[in-house]
Amino acid sequence: MQVELEDRREAGSITGTIATPVPILGEAAPVVPMAPAPAVASAPAPAAIPAAVPASTLTSASTSASTSASTPVAAPTPALRPLATITPESPAALSTRGLTVTVKHRGVVKTLLDDVGFDVPEQSLVAVIGPSGSGKSTLLRALTGSRPADSGEVRYAGRELCAEYSLLRHRIGLVPQDDVLHAQLTVKAALRYAAALRFPQGTTAEQRERRIDEVLTDLRLTEFEGNKVATLSGGQRKRVSVALELLTKPTVLFLDEPTSGLDPGMDRDVMRMLRCLTDEGRTVLVVTHSVAELQACDLLLVMAPGGGVAYYGPPQEALPFFECETWADVFLAFSCRRGYDWAGAYRSSVYHDTYSATSAVESSGATTLPSPRSSSEDFGPGASRERNAASATVLPIPATAAAGPPKTSAPTSCYSTPRAAQGWGSQLRTLIRRYLAVIAADRGHLWLLAALPMIMGLLSLAIPASSGLAAASGGDTNTDAPTVLLVLAVGACLTGAANAVRELIKERGIYDRERAAGLSRSAYVMSKAIVLGVITATQTIVLSAICLLPRRLPAHGLLISGSAVPELMLAAVLLGVTSMLLGLVVSAVVRTTEKTMPLLVLITIVEVVFCGSLFPLFHSPALEQLAWLSPSRWAVAAEAATINLPTIMGPPQGRTTTDPLWQHSILQWGADIGMLVVLGTACVALVLRLLRRHESSLLRGC
Repeated sequence: MQVELEDRREAGSITGTIATPVPILGEAAPVVPMAPAPAVASAPAPAAIPAAVPASTLTSASTSASTSASTPVAAPTPALRPLATITPESPAALSTRGLTVTVKHRGVVKTLLDDVGFDVPEQSLVAVIGPSGSGKSTLLRALTGSRPADSGEVRYAGRELCAEYSLLRHRIGLVPQDDVLHAQLTVKAALRYAAALRFPQGTTAEQRERRIDEVLTDLRLTEFEGNKVATLSGGQRKRVSVALELLTKPTVLFLDEPTSGLDPGMDRDVMRMLRCLTDEGRTVLVVTHSVAELQACDLLLVMAPGGGVAYYGPPQEALPFFECETWADVFLAFSCRRGYDWAGAYRSSVYHDTYSATSAVESSGATTLPSPRSSSEDFGPGASRERNAASATVLPIPATAAAGPPKTSAPTSCYSTPRAAQGWGSQLRTLIRRYLAVIAADRGHLWLLAALPMIMGLLSLAIPASSGLAAASGGDTNTDAPTVLLVLAVGACLTGAANAVRELIKERGIYDRERAAGLSRSAYVMSKAIVLGVITATQTIVLSAICLLPRRLPAHGLLISGSAVPELMLAAVLLGVTSMLLGLVVSAVVRTTEKTMPLLVLITIVEVVFCGSLFPLFHSPALEQLAWLSPSRWAVAAEAATINLPTIMGPPQGRTTTDPLWQHSILQWGADIGMLVVLGTACVALVLRLLRRHESSLLRGC
């Protein structure tokens, strides 16, 4: 490694670069003074640059001062594309200043972002790269408001994100790393439901359909519109995710690792798509680990370990800036030189004042950045020759020196003028329709939902209970009735909880993105509760019918004199629905789907222990009060009150009295049923609270 670097040093002195020692991995990089460069735009040249910056970046005047007469004259510097001027009257599409994020873990404060600041001109494609742990995802969350920075500011076209988040969130598109799509739906169905949720009030179905067709055509997805998302390739699914965000015409589009897991061909295809989106007038920022297609971007942001900015400028100049031949060398340097101040070296370079221009904007009120490239520059004939020619320089030329490609006007967002988002009722109806479509598309799951209550009902008939739930003949006590009620309660609890225990966590990514786009939290929860409630109620009725109808039953109930079955089924249905809502609570608590199954087992065991028919709970301090939180306690009590269980069974063994919650009276039965309703309502409120806990401080106020 050292011999190779020595050769590079000698080569540098021959070709006219300043003979500066190249920093060896593990050594401190010296700072070499240089002659002042001519003024460029409004960014003055700094007094020193890091050794990682080659002297070829200096002007020909300063280079000739340190080059002997025998040194060959370098080729004329090719002109870069014209500059985009950023002023207070014409602000950057995205501007950040001093973004800092810290977390405290086990008493140790760790910095995730360290004073990050840069400007992104309109209609530009910016790539963000860096080693693992350099803060790329944290930066993306800070820019989109999903996790605001502890200090600093983010502005979109001059509007501060935190102050105007409710308006700006409709103009920000975000494509997360994981697909936020329902794989069971077709491409067009997924886009239809998304458009119905995201488009403002007053948008007609014809307008939504026309916009969907436009997006499908632009992203070359028309031939796949009838395919299920699950059948698409990785690149095609990523296109659908982008289409989802383009529906509302966002002015700035963010993508998190869009090429992760894709082969090089799909990698290029995705980057070509992003280049075309930029040419159409959008500003695109993409976080990526792939460095194969960086030439398609206008600007490159390199994050260093510790969350600082190691480089921000044209991608063609990044490797010369680090004095490395490949990106593998750059990442190896990041790994080996952990104590080196990469951000400080960048701030002392000419690139910082030229492209970040924080000090320039503050002092003069204007700065200049490269204007957008066109897709023909990067993917057209001779693109590689253009890139090689451009890599010889870094400083841009004045805007009057060349005429760049004509700009396309930025797309007008659906929320460019203040318009109300979809109402709560409209969102609820759309969510219910989509949820039903997702369930109906999975035929295997439908068969399981239908078979589960039948199987459990048939198994319950194996319990010997000659007297069923009626009084035993001959004046004997019916000791089998509590067992029948226990089995019915277990079946209802398991059915309800199993239906819901994974429903929120498996859609966490979808919910987070839709919530940021304007989805109502309560409408989302209620759509789950309504659909799952209907399914659970139907299953519980089937289970109860199979379990109860073949057995002997009391001749009348408390409310209905002709039969006790409706009252027994009502208590079982409410138990199943309440257990389903308890399953939603579990799904809102956990962070991975793997944790749901153990908690489902725990819920079932708790319901069995605290139902009251397994062993007496009354007159047991603490245990009795704890059982009040179990839905099965009140459901079994309501069923016992209906069949007058204290009379047909008598006091439990070792007790002289019966459970007061089993009293055969309409008032007691109503109290038992009422407590099931209270517990269910409490579960809904808890789910809403838990979902709010996962949201950012900006989103909680929306």
